[in-house]
Amino acid sequence: MLGLAAALVGTLYLAHLRTAVGAPSTVTAFRSGLPPREHAVSRFHARWYAVSLLFLAFDVEMLFMYPWAVVVADVGTPAVAEMFVFLGLLIAGVVYAWREGALRWA
Repeated sequence: MLGLAAALVGTLYLAHLRTAVGAPSTVTAFRSGLPPREHAVSRFHARWYAVSLLFLAFDVEMLFMYPWAVVVADVGTPAVAEMFVFLGLLIAGVVYAWREGALRWA
């Protein structure tokens, strides 16, 4: 396994060396045929990080609805009640984030 990992790293390193010596048109980033306007590691505004973390948190919470949808017919009314409690907590989190200004851009 160690040999396989070393071979993979070596192959990727050699591929990097081979493309790094090419023409400028082959080493620049491809973005729909347009030249890039900013550097690849340019900084983002700090608000983007908070919004992306909020999105991930609420998106992962919504993933719990998929297994629930599979078993709701078997479990019945208690499953529906638990999902309403879960969605209530989710909406409370959104309202809290909205009230604290996490979704405000200006």
